[in-house]
Amino acid sequence: MKQRQKRNGITLVLTGEGKGKSSSAFGTAFRAAGWNMQVLVIQFIKGKWKTGEQEAASRFENIEWHALGDGFTWDTNNPEQDRRTSREIWQLCQEKIRTRHYDLVVLDEINYVCQYGWISGEEIAEFIQREKPPWMHLILTGRGAPKEVIDVADTVTEMKLVKHAFEQGIHAEQGVEF
Repeated sequence: MKQRQKRNGITLVLTGEGKGKSSSAFGTAFRAAGWNMQVLVIQFIKGKWKTGEQEAASRFENIEWHALGDGFTWDTNNPEQDRRTSREIWQLCQEKIRTRHYDLVVLDEINYVCQYGWISGEEIAEFIQREKPPWMHLILTGRGAPKEVIDVADTVTEMKLVKHAFEQGIHAEQGVEF
């Protein structure tokens, strides 16, 4: 593994309507863990249910995983609670990044909370510019990445939906979707 001081930390944004944003980020997290990097994953929206990626991550001593949030919120009954929860998770993200303990940090579904207006893209972009260590890799996922975050990123990938099994009546399948 490259020494931190010699590493160029990359900020990646994975956005768009297509499937694979979180999966891509988690694949990168497992790759980094395989190189003995310290990895942090913080999920903003996924909720408390167990997923295959979280189960796999529990087998790595160098992956710290936080599945936070109140679950999917597009039909929320309590937007004020969702805003408070998002702000608390964002505070945790900042605290963890400031420890400088992690080589790779994944902020899964953070772009959604920007879409809802619970955290501004400007606030996230300013934090990245001001406080992310230059050797730390950072991945931000979710549809609708704010322009300010895209502007400070080194790499931005927009996933494009061409076809999805759900449109054919096939529901989420264990091992592929969760």
